[in-house]
Amino acid sequence: MAFGPYLLLATLEGLVTAAVLALMALGLSLVFGVMRVVNVAHGEFYMLGAVLAWWFASLVSGHPAIGFLLALILSPLVVAAVAFIAERLVLSRLNYEPEATIVATIGLLYILQQLALTFYGPEARPVQAPFDMRISLPWFGYSAYKLAVIAASALMMLATWVLLTRTKIGLVMRATQFDRETAQAFGIPVDRVYAGVFALGAALAAVAAVLIVPIQQAHYLMGLDPLLLSFIVVIIGGLGSLRGTVVAAILIGLSDGIISMFFSPTLAKMLATLLVALVLVFRPQGLFGTVAR
Repeated sequence: MAFGPYLLLATLEGLVTAAVLALMALGLSLVFGVMRVVNVAHGEFYMLGAVLAWWFASLVSGHPAIGFLLALILSPLVVAAVAFIAERLVLSRLNYEPEATIVATIGLLYILQQLALTFYGPEARPVQAPFDMRISLPWFGYSAYKLAVIAASALMMLATWVLLTRTKIGLVMRATQFDRETAQAFGIPVDRVYAGVFALGAALAAVAAVLIVPIQQAHYLMGLDPLLLSFIVVIIGGLGSLRGTVVAAILIGLSDGIISMFFSPTLAKMLATLLVALVLVFRPQGLFGTVAR
């Protein structure tokens, strides 16, 4: 195979990674931007979404699309409910103190991980894709489902943008982000906003997991790498910037796919880490972030 087919394949695989990473990073950015909480357990919400997707899909017989659609609807809802309860029982009682919430979400990480190990087990299990088609490209056939993952992620990002910029809910979230005390003075229930944002961030991670689990099998340790890459995306793109999240996710996804194919995955991670260091030194607010007032 010549250079062109390799480059095209690496680019497509990188776009799939970028699509999932963008949803993950968006959820992380929302939580940190609105609540000022570093959610270390974000990767475990992703893992929980994948495990629940396998369970929901296994409940349904017949065409795999039925089980997949059931998982795509129910898994994010269950993960959002778990996140909502965790926020009410733990984070709100800590008054969102940065150091305390980091420790609390680390504890939540291990709780979710061990619960998954206990009830799901150590095996990696696949979810069958809702359809099995290949698109003919100039040099090879490519999975239509992977292209659908890219499209679904783009639609979710668009829906989130509409929610944040064109609805009353988004206005309340942005008001809470800019000035919590003033928002409370105007009667905005900040605690409920925080709980909703935490649940929304977890639901976005779960959607990403459901989309990727027919490609990567569900496993109780699968949350670590996406969490680290999500932090890299948020740092590079800029906190609270939807445009920055998309651009940084595409940048990291494409570089990971292309460099991993032509050189090595280790080099791809090293270059991503170097890029984070350069951004922190020369533009701490990120490529599209704004300087805090």
